Amino acid sequence: MYSKEEKKQLKIDFWNRFKVHMQKKRSSNGRRMNWLAYPSEVKDIYIRVDADDSGARLTFDIQGKDAGVRQILWEQLHELKNVLESEMGTDGIWIENASTSAVPVFNRILWERSDLNFYNPEDHPEIINFLADRFIHFDAFYQEFKDILINLAM
Repeated sequence: MYSKEEKKQLKIDFWNRFKVHMQKKRSSNGRRMNWLAYPSEVKDIYIRVDADDSGARLTFDIQGKDAGVRQILWEQLHELKNVLESEMGTDGIWIENASTSAVPVFNRILWERSDLNFYNPEDHPEIINFLADRFIHFDAFYQEFKDILINLAM
């Protein structure tokens, strides 16, 4: 078991290693990328990576308060589902109208490895490889189709 302070330091160290690993990788458009603050360029769309005791995941969230815009973006992503999942090399988990205490309603697509445990340091290399691979594939899709989402969100 880790203390609260040990967990905090483990997270800092891990995400710093991930950042260093990803610094070598450029976006599919050839630009340098801050992968931990991935620029969706669309208000209320968030692309994040996360890892904890239940696994590692890349999430694509549509968190707009306007249900109409959220629905339009969701429908467009469904139209692109085959292209997205082909690029990712695996099916995503599509969750409509999810909620948390922080975000009342949002739609999410996620790619996850639930067999990994962030608090097992032996899993860290595999978590980094999984998240990096998902991010690189997602970026290839997103750079090609983001203008559609940007225009729909306006």
